[in-house]
Amino acid sequence: MTGLEDGASAVVTRTRAIYEQLRRDIIQGTLPPGEKLRIEVLRTRYNVGGTPLREAMNRLSTEGLVTQSDQRGFRVTPVSADDLLELTRTRCWINEVTLRESIGRGGREWEEQVLLALHRLSRVPVVVDSSRMNPEFSELHRVFHGALLAGCGSRWLMDFNDLLFDCAERYRNLLAVIGTVRDVHGEHRAIAEAAIARKTALAIGLLNDHYEKTSAALLRAIEAGGLTGR
Repeated sequence: MTGLEDGASAVVTRTRAIYEQLRRDIIQGTLPPGEKLRIEVLRTRYNVGGTPLREAMNRLSTEGLVTQSDQRGFRVTPVSADDLLELTRTRCWINEVTLRESIGRGGREWEEQVLLALHRLSRVPVVVDSSRMNPEFSELHRVFHGALLAGCGSRWLMDFNDLLFDCAERYRNLLAVIGTVRDVHGEHRAIAEAAIARKTALAIGLLNDHYEKTSAALLRAIEAGGLTGR
């Protein structure tokens, strides 16, 4: 590899690293909704150059996590009731197709992965305390929902579902007490059992209900002004 190629590879690596860090901080609420993303501030904060930062934020803008204005620069995309409702409806539509395919195509290995993910998820609490989500739960929650849909056999569906999950996760992370008044683990167990039993309509209904309960709690928080960055 030439020096020029080495340099290009290093730029790609830096851009990917800052993209992943910014994305994580936005989803976790460390960079709260509406916050202005000033290049000079972020360069110091993340110890990275301006070019990788701009490329990372352009990529995040295509995912809907960052908004861009010629006059105002970049900002973390604000949260709103309308956006949450649209996000929830879209998740229900897309997940209905994906889960139906996953149940229809998934074999024994898929079943085992769903049960393993459910077991691991059920062993951790939803929240650490009254102020923040449990990071371990958040990661295992992602793994469980991914395992549930992974039998669909479509990379496109899985990629879109991953993006929708992350956008929803940003809302969940902004509401510290989500899940404390619900049997979230029980909901996950019921969804998994219905899916593995090939009760497709029941599994889809339970999954949609799971999303809509979370959405309803978040909408109440938005109306009360209770969604803030952490």
